[in-house]
Amino acid sequence: MSGTPETLGDLGEQLIQERVLRPRYGGVDGFGDDSALLGVVTTPSELVATTDSCPVPVVNLLREPDLYHAGWLLATINLSDLAAAGAEPLGLLVSYTLPKTTTVREFERLLDGVDDCCAAHGTKVAGGDIRDGAVQLTATAIGRSAPGSRLRRSGAKAGDRLLLVGSAGYLWAAALLETGRATLPAEARAEIWDRACRPVAQLKAGRLLAGYARAAMDVSDGLFATVRTLCEANRLGAEVTGEFVLDEPVADVAAQSGLRPFDLAETWGDWGLVVVVRAGDVQVVEKTLRAEGVAVQEIGTLTEDTRITKGTAAWDGIAQERFSTNSWHGGELSTVLTEVLGR
Repeated sequence: MSGTPETLGDLGEQLIQERVLRPRYGGVDGFGDDSALLGVVTTPSELVATTDSCPVPVVNLLREPDLYHAGWLLATINLSDLAAAGAEPLGLLVSYTLPKTTTVREFERLLDGVDDCCAAHGTKVAGGDIRDGAVQLTATAIGRSAPGSRLRRSGAKAGDRLLLVGSAGYLWAAALLETGRATLPAEARAEIWDRACRPVAQLKAGRLLAGYARAAMDVSDGLFATVRTLCEANRLGAEVTGEFVLDEPVADVAAQSGLRPFDLAETWGDWGLVVVVRAGDVQVVEKTLRAEGVAVQEIGTLTEDTRITKGTAAWDGIAQERFSTNSWHGGELSTVLTEVLGR
């Protein structure tokens, strides 16, 4: 019908490649081949790889759905795992399963999101696959690190300090604003929305920390889940302060919503890192990261006692866990807000 948006089903695989993918990726070495070329490694390196799928972005529940946000998030999720390894990205391999009814414009928005996120992080899409079916977005990020420098979850000792790297709380501050729990001037509101839609993987921080961090992990399932996993990997416990300083607009949203700063800091969706460093290295690490414009603050200490506490009380915080009642990969926003913030 005249004026009806063209869909992927209208084009078919060959025309999708020729009309959509080739104009965008035709200059990538190996385009159209069965495998991707990630470049020539001229210095001794260890290769690092990670793969992850993308859930429905929370921002798509807050406003109209836009596959751009899913594309950006898909790239961020995978690049963040490289950041936690202290690795430099070499490229991203993508796999898209999409319904035949997906319009060409929607598909292009997905590609724009992935490409823009890759460009912002100094990397690119090196290859991938597309097929028809129920929506499933997956990527594999490949990176490299200097021999012996890759960060892992294990390697920490009692007395080491926990640092949270990155600015926390933007995603759920956006949710509170969009659902009327708080209000801000237009400029501040736009800043929070933009940060929520385009989270940043802490690749620079990960590489800078390679000489200092004893262990590291990205905050993908909530701060509590991250600290708990690091404790389990090292057979230690943790004393978390429960104190946290948020960026000014996020702190304003928290105050209006009756939340403490830590309530937003312990959420997921901002893709920070938790890193473990020696007590004597805290100041130099903080100075190094802040000089590069990276937010960082100390949040606790690892202990011989395997309990995890916040202040003097046991801490059992927010944690997404797949294949459990705490798993969330899309749903009603009101339910998610209640699960995450008790609001």
